[in-house]
Amino acid sequence: MIVPASSPTSPQRGNPSVQFEGQTIDQMIGDFMAERHIPGVTLAIVQAPYISRVTGYGVTDLETRRLASPNTLWDVGQMTRAYTAVAIMQLVEAGKISLDDAIGKHVQDLPAAWQAVTVRQLMAHASGLPDYTTQPGFDPARDYKAGEILALVRNLPEAFKSGARAAASATDFFLLALAIERASGMSYEAFVTTHQIERLELKHTVFVSGLSSVKQEALDAAPFKHSKFLQDRPYIDPTEAASGYTGNDGGLVKARRSSGTAWSGSGAIYASAADISLWDIGLAGGLLVREKKNRDILYAAATIDGGATVPANAGWRFPKHKGLMDIEGNVPGFSCYLARFTDPGELLCVTLCGNRDGIDFTDLGRRIAGAFDPKLGPPAAVKGMISRESTYSVPETVDRLESFLKGKGVEVSARIDHSAAAKKAGLDLPRTQVLIFGNPAVGTHLMQSRRSIALDLPLRVAVWEETDGTVWAAYDEVGALAARHGVTDNGAVIEAMRKALEAAVKHATAPY
Repeated sequence: MIVPASSPTSPQRGNPSVQFEGQTIDQMIGDFMAERHIPGVTLAIVQAPYISRVTGYGVTDLETRRLASPNTLWDVGQMTRAYTAVAIMQLVEAGKISLDDAIGKHVQDLPAAWQAVTVRQLMAHASGLPDYTTQPGFDPARDYKAGEILALVRNLPEAFKSGARAAASATDFFLLALAIERASGMSYEAFVTTHQIERLELKHTVFVSGLSSVKQEALDAAPFKHSKFLQDRPYIDPTEAASGYTGNDGGLVKARRSSGTAWSGSGAIYASAADISLWDIGLAGGLLVREKKNRDILYAAATIDGGATVPANAGWRFPKHKGLMDIEGNVPGFSCYLARFTDPGELLCVTLCGNRDGIDFTDLGRRIAGAFDPKLGPPAAVKGMISRESTYSVPETVDRLESFLKGKGVEVSARIDHSAAAKKAGLDLPRTQVLIFGNPAVGTHLMQSRRSIALDLPLRVAVWEETDGTVWAAYDEVGALAARHGVTDNGAVIEAMRKALEAAVKHATAPY
């Protein structure tokens, strides 16, 4: 049967030739991996209730050349917070925890100033508690006891009064994991395994502590050939844990594996992209959280003191696109991303997992979503341009960007308000601003290579509001900009500029 191609302006459900702005999904991912030197990636697409596509790209280990596959296990990092939040809601439904309980009711031996912080505030990152993972003594690969984790921060002052505002802190979800243990009478890992992993029959989701049970074949001598699949069924289409990588002097080095106890409640889950998608579908109905009113808590932005709204909750971020919620994970060696378009007219989810840390998958994820439904993609869909939807208004986004850059010692050359200029000319233009900035100590190296790149330096970020109320920040991808001018050297400078620009725009647009 011939399947007719859908109109490019309509949802592409069932269309075998999905593209966005003339690029196939394979082309988008291939270019993205090459530009950022990512060894391996797995993509999963949910078009509820189907998982319509799961594909691996590249390798999960540079030495043994294991292939990224649908069964590859990736460290999902802080995406684990969403699993922790589900566990809390399950205990709420069981009558064992209330969201307005003080954490001191469930966790013993806390500093006096911490004890009145509520479960709800911890879920919303509105506690003000210091983040133990940012302390000098923290080692993500070390095994810790709970008291040793708390000792890293128990004598530090709170960043702000609990409930006054929000700022991400792994300490929040570490305490929630301890509360889950006290309220359930089970270990945190056992509770999540029983009530989520086993309930949904997730065959490719384990905690770090369970990786030793995964039948990963030892390929310890050239030519690293698989052979056990010839005699042993589990090695056919094997489940293998990816090795993680981090950048080092322009190359990649294998990262030490994070321990489970170092990230309890906030990490330590390894899952395939397909299993993340199964869990995602399970979250949509009553399989994990029975009552809609309780699921709605996980699906909505948090409210803090005074009625102010924080565009995030329970690990999720809530941009202005109706029904969109997304979440990222980034720990040594790994980056993951899940975007859920939950509006009844869309019902699409994109999962991306890769084995290099520090990767921002949001723009790629939106382009992939746009291949299935054009209105889900970024409006600045120009090849070589990176876009990220903001959770703030245009002025707030630019304010945050400018403040971040100045805090890093970056010179801001100009802030241009195009909508104000249009108004003076008697024209109407939705809010549109551009920030121009640069660091001569960095950018000069590129101009020394090819003077024409001065046309595009200093760098600039455009921030504007679309007619649907969504706010976007966009900028030229540094590698593409350099290639456009024929700059073929200075790879380390380009990589440093890319990371700095991504960090600045992420800070400007993200809820914390």
